Amino acid sequence: MGNLLRILLNPDTQSKGADIFVDFESTAPSESERETWNMVQAVLESSQDILKELQSYVGASEQIRLAISNPRDEQLQETAWEGVCPLVAKLKRFYEFSQDLEQVVLELLRVLCSEDLTPREHLESQQALFKQFAEILDFVLRFDDLKMTNPAIQNDFSYYRRTLSRRKMANEDEIQEGELEVTNEMANRMSLFYAQATPMLKTLSDTTSHFVSQHKDLPVEQTTDCLSTMANICRVMIENSSYSSRFKNEETKFFCLRVMVGVIILYDHVHPVGAFAKTSGIEMKSSIKVLKEQDPSKVEGLLNALRYTTKHLQDESTPRTIKTLLA
Repeated sequence: MGNLLRILLNPDTQSKGADIFVDFESTAPSESERETWNMVQAVLESSQDILKELQSYVGASEQIRLAISNPRDEQLQETAWEGVCPLVAKLKRFYEFSQDLEQVVLELLRVLCSEDLTPREHLESQQALFKQFAEILDFVLRFDDLKMTNPAIQNDFSYYRRTLSRRKMANEDEIQEGELEVTNEMANRMSLFYAQATPMLKTLSDTTSHFVSQHKDLPVEQTTDCLSTMANICRVMIENSSYSSRFKNEETKFFCLRVMVGVIILYDHVHPVGAFAKTSGIEMKSSIKVLKEQDPSKVEGLLNALRYTTKHLQDESTPRTIKTLLA
Protein backbone atom coordinates (compact mmCIF):
# COMPACT_ATOMS: atom_id res chain seq x y z
CA MET A 1 0.00 0.00 0.00
CA GLY A 2 2.84 2.37 0.84
CA ASN A 3 4.31 2.10 -2.65
CA LEU A 4 0.93 2.77 -4.21
CA LEU A 5 0.50 5.94 -2.16
CA ARG A 6 3.98 7.13 -3.07
CA ILE A 7 3.02 6.79 -6.73
CA LEU A 8 -0.16 8.81 -6.13
CA LEU A 9 1.60 11.59 -4.29
CA ASN A 10 4.37 11.88 -6.87
CA PRO A 11 3.29 14.73 -9.20
CA ASP A 12 5.23 13.17 -12.07
CA THR A 13 3.00 10.10 -12.03
CA GLN A 14 -0.27 11.39 -10.61
CA SER A 15 -1.68 12.33 -14.02
CA LYS A 16 -0.52 9.10 -15.66
CA GLY A 17 -3.04 6.74 -14.08
CA ALA A 18 -1.47 5.90 -10.73
CA ASP A 19 -2.09 2.44 -9.30
CA ILE A 20 -4.36 3.12 -6.33
CA PHE A 21 -6.66 0.89 -4.32
CA VAL A 22 -8.02 1.45 -0.83
CA ASP A 23 -10.17 -1.37 0.48
CA PHE A 24 -13.17 0.54 1.79
CA GLU A 25 -15.08 -2.72 2.11
CA SER A 26 -12.96 -4.48 4.75
CA THR A 27 -10.40 -2.17 6.35
CA ALA A 28 -10.14 -2.82 10.12
CA PRO A 29 -8.73 -0.49 12.81
CA SER A 30 -5.24 -0.98 14.18
CA GLU A 31 -4.57 -0.82 17.92
CA SER A 32 -3.37 2.78 17.63
CA GLU A 33 -6.63 3.74 15.90
CA ARG A 34 -8.93 1.78 18.18
CA GLU A 35 -9.81 4.46 20.75
CA THR A 36 -10.77 7.10 18.19
CA TRP A 37 -12.40 4.49 15.95
CA ASN A 38 -14.65 3.29 18.80
CA MET A 39 -15.76 6.83 19.62
CA VAL A 40 -16.60 7.63 15.99
CA GLN A 41 -18.25 4.26 15.43
CA ALA A 42 -20.60 4.83 18.36
CA VAL A 43 -22.04 7.77 16.40
CA LEU A 44 -21.83 6.19 12.95
CA GLU A 45 -23.87 3.19 14.10
CA SER A 46 -26.96 5.41 14.12
CA SER A 47 -26.37 6.86 10.66
CA GLN A 48 -28.14 4.13 8.69
CA ASP A 49 -31.19 4.32 10.95
CA ILE A 50 -31.27 8.09 10.44
CA LEU A 51 -31.21 7.61 6.66
CA LYS A 52 -33.98 4.99 6.83
CA GLU A 53 -36.14 7.30 8.93
CA LEU A 54 -35.59 10.16 6.53
CA GLN A 55 -36.24 7.98 3.50
CA SER A 56 -39.58 6.84 4.93
CA TYR A 57 -40.53 10.32 6.17
CA VAL A 58 -44.13 11.09 5.22
CA GLY A 59 -45.24 14.53 6.25
CA ALA A 60 -48.54 15.81 7.60
CA SER A 61 -49.33 17.76 4.43
CA GLU A 62 -52.99 16.72 4.22
CA GLN A 63 -53.73 17.45 7.89
CA ILE A 64 -51.99 20.82 7.56
CA ARG A 65 -53.90 21.66 4.38
CA LEU A 66 -57.24 20.90 6.01
CA ALA A 67 -56.37 22.90 9.13
CA ILE A 68 -55.31 25.94 7.11
CA SER A 69 -58.39 25.71 4.87
CA ASN A 70 -60.70 25.51 7.90
CA PRO A 71 -59.19 27.82 10.52
CA ARG A 72 -62.32 27.81 12.70
CA ASP A 73 -62.54 24.03 12.94
CA GLU A 74 -60.84 23.26 16.25
CA GLN A 75 -60.86 19.53 15.64
CA LEU A 76 -58.92 19.92 12.39
CA GLN A 77 -56.46 22.24 14.13
CA GLU A 78 -55.88 19.68 16.84
CA THR A 79 -55.53 16.84 14.34
CA ALA A 80 -52.87 18.76 12.40
CA TRP A 81 -51.01 19.65 15.58
CA GLU A 82 -51.06 16.06 16.86
CA GLY A 83 -49.89 14.89 13.44
CA VAL A 84 -46.99 17.27 13.14
CA CYS A 85 -45.58 17.04 16.69
CA PRO A 86 -44.06 13.54 16.38
CA LEU A 87 -42.67 14.46 12.97
CA VAL A 88 -40.89 17.51 14.39
CA ALA A 89 -39.57 15.34 17.22
CA LYS A 90 -38.04 13.16 14.51
CA LEU A 91 -36.53 16.25 12.86
CA LYS A 92 -35.05 17.12 16.23
CA ARG A 93 -33.28 13.76 16.33
CA PHE A 94 -31.80 14.43 12.91
CA TYR A 95 -30.57 17.83 14.08
CA GLU A 96 -29.06 16.40 17.26
CA PHE A 97 -27.30 13.76 15.19
CA SER A 98 -25.67 16.55 13.16
CA GLN A 99 -24.27 17.91 16.41
CA ASP A 100 -22.87 14.49 17.31
CA LEU A 101 -21.27 14.29 13.88
CA GLU A 102 -19.69 17.68 14.42
CA GLN A 103 -17.90 16.43 17.53
CA VAL A 104 -16.55 13.24 15.97
CA VAL A 105 -15.43 15.03 12.80
CA LEU A 106 -13.39 17.43 14.92
CA GLU A 107 -11.77 14.44 16.61
CA LEU A 108 -11.09 12.68 13.31
CA LEU A 109 -9.51 15.81 11.86
CA ARG A 110 -7.40 16.23 14.97
CA VAL A 111 -6.02 12.71 14.63
CA LEU A 112 -5.76 12.54 10.84
CA CYS A 113 -4.28 15.97 10.28
CA SER A 114 -1.80 16.20 13.14
CA GLU A 115 1.64 17.46 12.18
CA ASP A 116 3.54 14.52 13.67
CA LEU A 117 2.91 12.64 10.41
CA THR A 118 2.68 13.72 6.79
CA PRO A 119 -0.70 13.32 5.09
CA ARG A 120 0.72 10.31 3.27
CA GLU A 121 1.85 8.71 6.52
CA HIS A 122 -1.54 9.34 8.08
CA LEU A 123 -3.22 7.64 5.16
CA GLU A 124 -0.86 4.70 5.27
CA SER A 125 -1.16 4.06 8.99
CA GLN A 126 -4.76 5.18 9.77
CA GLN A 127 -6.84 3.77 6.95
CA ALA A 128 -9.69 2.68 9.22
CA LEU A 129 -10.11 6.29 10.38
CA PHE A 130 -10.01 7.53 6.81
CA LYS A 131 -12.72 5.00 6.02
CA GLN A 132 -14.85 6.42 8.85
CA PHE A 133 -14.29 9.93 7.54
CA ALA A 134 -15.40 8.63 4.12
CA GLU A 135 -18.50 7.04 5.69
CA ILE A 136 -19.42 10.37 7.28
CA LEU A 137 -19.09 12.12 3.92
CA ASP A 138 -21.21 9.42 2.31
CA PHE A 139 -23.91 9.82 4.97
CA VAL A 140 -23.88 13.61 4.67
CA LEU A 141 -24.47 13.63 0.91
CA ARG A 142 -27.14 10.94 1.09
CA PHE A 143 -28.97 12.72 3.92
CA ASP A 144 -28.97 16.05 2.11
CA ASP A 145 -30.13 14.49 -1.14
CA LEU A 146 -33.11 12.96 0.66
CA LYS A 147 -33.86 16.20 2.48
CA MET A 148 -33.79 18.29 -0.70
CA THR A 149 -36.27 15.99 -2.44
CA ASN A 150 -38.80 15.99 0.41
CA PRO A 151 -40.56 19.39 0.70
CA ALA A 152 -42.79 18.02 3.47
CA ILE A 153 -39.91 18.44 5.93
CA GLN A 154 -39.79 22.21 5.64
CA ASN A 155 -43.57 22.41 5.39
CA ASP A 156 -44.10 20.42 8.61
CA PHE A 157 -41.48 22.37 10.50
CA SER A 158 -42.79 25.76 9.37
CA TYR A 159 -46.32 24.80 10.38
CA TYR A 160 -45.10 23.61 13.77
CA ARG A 161 -43.31 26.90 14.48
CA ARG A 162 -46.28 29.01 13.39
CA THR A 163 -48.72 26.97 15.45
CA LEU A 164 -46.45 26.91 18.48
CA SER A 165 -46.14 30.68 18.36
CA ARG A 166 -49.89 31.12 17.97
CA ARG A 167 -50.67 28.79 20.87
CA LYS A 168 -48.16 30.48 23.11
CA MET A 169 -49.72 33.86 22.34
CA ALA A 170 -53.10 32.39 23.25
CA ASN A 171 -51.59 31.19 26.57
CA GLU A 172 -52.99 27.73 26.10
CA ASP A 173 -52.31 25.65 29.20
CA GLU A 174 -51.24 22.60 27.26
CA ILE A 175 -48.39 24.48 25.57
CA GLN A 176 -45.96 24.61 28.46
CA GLU A 177 -42.32 24.76 27.33
CA GLY A 178 -41.29 22.01 29.73
CA GLU A 179 -43.84 19.62 28.25
CA LEU A 180 -42.80 20.11 24.62
CA GLU A 181 -40.21 17.80 23.13
CA VAL A 182 -39.27 20.61 20.74
CA THR A 183 -39.33 23.89 22.64
CA ASN A 184 -39.35 27.30 21.02
CA GLU A 185 -35.63 27.71 21.76
CA MET A 186 -34.81 24.34 20.19
CA ALA A 187 -37.03 25.14 17.20
CA ASN A 188 -35.10 28.36 16.64
CA ARG A 189 -31.82 26.43 16.53
CA MET A 190 -33.31 23.79 14.26
CA SER A 191 -34.63 26.44 11.89
CA LEU A 192 -31.07 27.58 11.10
CA PHE A 193 -30.20 23.97 10.28
CA TYR A 194 -33.22 23.17 8.09
CA ALA A 195 -33.11 26.52 6.30
CA GLN A 196 -30.01 25.23 4.51
CA ALA A 197 -30.53 23.38 1.23
CA THR A 198 -27.84 20.91 2.35
CA PRO A 199 -27.84 21.14 6.15
CA MET A 200 -25.50 18.23 6.93
CA LEU A 201 -22.98 19.39 4.36
CA LYS A 202 -23.11 22.92 5.77
CA THR A 203 -22.44 21.49 9.24
CA LEU A 204 -19.48 19.47 7.96
CA SER A 205 -18.03 22.38 5.99
CA ASP A 206 -18.37 24.73 8.96
CA THR A 207 -16.79 22.15 11.25
CA THR A 208 -13.80 21.66 8.95
CA SER A 209 -13.35 25.41 8.54
CA HIS A 210 -13.61 25.81 12.30
CA PHE A 211 -10.95 23.14 12.81
CA VAL A 212 -8.56 24.98 10.49
CA SER A 213 -9.22 28.38 12.07
CA GLN A 214 -8.82 27.05 15.61
CA HIS A 215 -5.50 25.33 14.84
CA LYS A 216 -3.49 28.25 13.53
CA ASP A 217 -0.28 26.47 14.51
CA LEU A 218 -1.15 23.69 12.07
CA PRO A 219 -0.42 24.51 8.40
CA VAL A 220 -3.67 24.53 6.43
CA GLU A 221 -1.93 22.28 3.89
CA GLN A 222 -1.84 19.52 6.48
CA THR A 223 -5.63 19.38 6.29
CA THR A 224 -6.12 20.18 2.61
CA ASP A 225 -3.45 17.70 1.47
CA CYS A 226 -5.29 14.93 3.32
CA LEU A 227 -8.53 15.96 1.61
CA SER A 228 -7.03 16.24 -1.87
CA THR A 229 -5.32 12.86 -1.49
CA MET A 230 -8.63 11.23 -0.58
CA ALA A 231 -10.38 12.87 -3.55
CA ASN A 232 -7.72 11.73 -6.00
CA ILE A 233 -7.69 8.18 -4.62
CA CYS A 234 -11.46 7.86 -4.99
CA ARG A 235 -11.32 9.19 -8.55
CA VAL A 236 -8.54 6.84 -9.64
CA MET A 237 -10.27 3.85 -8.06
CA ILE A 238 -13.26 4.53 -10.33
CA GLU A 239 -11.28 5.52 -13.44
CA ASN A 240 -9.11 2.42 -13.37
CA SER A 241 -11.33 -0.52 -14.26
CA SER A 242 -8.78 -3.01 -12.95
CA TYR A 243 -9.37 -1.56 -9.50
CA SER A 244 -13.08 -0.80 -9.66
CA SER A 245 -13.60 -4.40 -10.78
CA ARG A 246 -12.23 -5.50 -7.40
CA PHE A 247 -15.22 -4.02 -5.58
CA LYS A 248 -17.34 -6.82 -4.17
CA ASN A 249 -20.47 -4.63 -4.20
CA GLU A 250 -21.65 -2.32 -6.98
CA GLU A 251 -22.64 0.23 -4.34
CA THR A 252 -18.98 0.68 -3.41
CA LYS A 253 -18.40 2.54 -6.68
CA PHE A 254 -21.08 5.09 -5.82
CA PHE A 255 -19.75 5.26 -2.28
CA CYS A 256 -16.38 6.32 -3.76
CA LEU A 257 -18.08 8.90 -5.98
CA ARG A 258 -19.99 10.42 -3.07
CA VAL A 259 -16.85 10.53 -0.95
CA MET A 260 -14.90 12.14 -3.79
CA VAL A 261 -17.52 14.88 -4.16
CA GLY A 262 -17.79 15.42 -0.41
CA VAL A 263 -14.03 15.77 -0.06
CA ILE A 264 -13.90 18.21 -2.99
CA ILE A 265 -16.54 20.41 -1.35
CA LEU A 266 -14.73 20.38 1.99
CA TYR A 267 -11.44 21.18 0.27
CA ASP A 268 -13.09 24.06 -1.57
CA HIS A 269 -14.36 25.54 1.68
CA VAL A 270 -11.10 25.36 3.64
CA HIS A 271 -8.41 25.94 1.00
CA PRO A 272 -7.63 29.63 0.31
CA VAL A 273 -7.93 29.24 -3.50
CA GLY A 274 -10.42 26.39 -3.48
CA ALA A 275 -10.70 23.15 -5.41
CA PHE A 276 -11.23 24.55 -8.91
CA ALA A 277 -8.08 26.62 -9.43
CA LYS A 278 -5.28 25.19 -11.58
CA THR A 279 -3.05 25.13 -8.49
CA SER A 280 -5.54 22.92 -6.64
CA GLY A 281 -4.31 19.58 -5.41
CA ILE A 282 -7.39 17.93 -6.94
CA GLU A 283 -7.73 17.05 -10.63
CA MET A 284 -11.14 18.65 -11.03
CA LYS A 285 -11.57 18.11 -14.76
CA SER A 286 -10.99 14.36 -14.39
CA SER A 287 -13.22 14.23 -11.30
CA ILE A 288 -16.15 15.84 -13.13
CA LYS A 289 -15.65 13.64 -16.17
CA VAL A 290 -15.72 10.46 -14.11
CA LEU A 291 -19.03 11.61 -12.60
CA LYS A 292 -20.51 12.33 -16.03
CA GLU A 293 -19.59 8.85 -17.23
CA GLN A 294 -22.03 7.33 -14.70
CA ASP A 295 -25.78 6.81 -14.88
CA PRO A 296 -27.14 10.41 -14.80
CA SER A 297 -29.98 9.44 -12.47
CA LYS A 298 -27.47 8.33 -9.84
CA VAL A 299 -25.01 11.23 -10.00
CA GLU A 300 -27.11 14.30 -10.81
CA GLY A 301 -27.37 15.08 -7.10
CA LEU A 302 -23.58 14.91 -6.80
CA LEU A 303 -23.09 17.22 -9.78
CA ASN A 304 -25.60 19.63 -8.26
CA ALA A 305 -23.67 19.51 -4.99
CA LEU A 306 -20.56 20.67 -6.89
CA ARG A 307 -22.58 23.34 -8.69
CA TYR A 308 -24.40 24.81 -5.73
CA THR A 309 -22.59 24.03 -2.46
CA THR A 310 -18.99 24.84 -3.37
CA LYS A 311 -17.47 28.21 -2.60
CA HIS A 312 -15.09 28.99 -5.48
CA LEU A 313 -16.73 27.63 -8.64
CA GLN A 314 -17.58 31.10 -9.97
CA ASP A 315 -14.18 32.60 -9.13
CA GLU A 316 -12.18 34.12 -11.96
CA SER A 317 -9.42 31.64 -11.21
CA THR A 318 -11.70 28.72 -12.13
CA PRO A 319 -10.89 27.57 -15.69
CA ARG A 320 -13.66 28.07 -18.21
CA THR A 321 -13.55 24.37 -19.13
CA ILE A 322 -14.50 23.47 -15.54
CA LYS A 323 -17.42 25.90 -15.53
CA THR A 324 -18.58 24.54 -18.88
CA LEU A 325 -18.43 20.94 -17.65
CA LEU A 326 -20.65 21.86 -14.69
CA ALA A 327 -22.97 24.22 -16.60
